[in-house]
Amino acid sequence: MSVVASLRKSIPGINREGIPFVAVFGIVTLGLFWMSTSLGWIGFGLTIWCFAFFRDPKRVTPVREGLLVAPADGVVQRIVNAVPPRELDIGDAPRTRVAIFMNVFNCHVNRAPISGRIERVAYKPGAFLNADLDKASEDNERNGIVVKTPSGAIIGVVQIAGLVARRIVCWVKEGEQIGTGERFGMIRFGSRVDVYLPPGARVLIGEGQTTTAGETPIADLTVQPGLVRDTTFRVS
Repeated sequence: MSVVASLRKSIPGINREGIPFVAVFGIVTLGLFWMSTSLGWIGFGLTIWCFAFFRDPKRVTPVREGLLVAPADGVVQRIVNAVPPRELDIGDAPRTRVAIFMNVFNCHVNRAPISGRIERVAYKPGAFLNADLDKASEDNERNGIVVKTPSGAIIGVVQIAGLVARRIVCWVKEGEQIGTGERFGMIRFGSRVDVYLPPGARVLIGEGQTTTAGETPIADLTVQPGLVRDTTFRVS
């Protein structure tokens, strides 16, 4: 394999959402080089960062009935019991919520945690608080989708804008079928994704753990009889 082919295979492409941004960064960088070599190299570094932000690598998704995978790259911020956002319309009973925080260096393409039918897509305008704050789940701009699995389980996934994020993108519509690990949207420039698990789901991940969208298992819906659910969420 040639060096060029090897580099092409190892460097992921970018999502279409990022093409205009990378183009603008590239044009500005050319102008900065014309003004000053030092400024040009700064612009070049920022262009590389922009390209990396919008990267969209291929993922190998584990496929097993009842297995939920992470919808986002990042770090598991909190695992708590919380009432789902009202606009999801999945009830007022508290559910286990897994919150994954994405910084500006993470890949921001979001992927479906499980296969099923998109029952609901609900956008809600709001503030742009730091997504690291717990109240961001209630106060920030967000977009939620509800997935119903073939077995009837209901999962809520909420994209939450952060301090810097100013655009939430969702590519799916109500009534569509989606497969585990398939892309459903992204959030630009720092954000968070919350997953509301159905009752009885067994959490497979801990707070502080790093996740890879479409690959890292986060919960199991097929709890076997006699299996005690682990309620200790923190990684030692």
